[in-house]
Amino acid sequence: MPSLEVFSGRPRGVCPPPQKARQRKRLRAVDRVVDTLSAALARNGQSAKSVERWYAEMPREEEMLPKDKYTLFDKKEKSYRKSIHKLPKWTRVSQRVNPPGF
Repeated sequence: MPSLEVFSGRPRGVCPPPQKARQRKRLRAVDRVVDTLSAALARNGQSAKSVERWYAEMPREEEMLPKDKYTLFDKKEKSYRKSIHKLPKWTRVSQRVNPPGF
């Protein structure tokens, strides 16, 4: 008998492996775009505050812990973390930085 969870239409509790792979790919793609932009500006002898701020505040994909890649802080959750795929528009919003200690 198939699991009822499949037919309920509700999202699963954990992010499936293919979605995790796509999330890592998206994070790496954003890192490449920022690197390309920074290199292009450096070639012209320029810099942008937003790019410098990105490097100062945002960790790269390889520097992030798995818990930070696939979960995000939510004060309403029991463990203060919820799976990233439960966030609306989770593919378009940056969730690289979480509150300290969580």
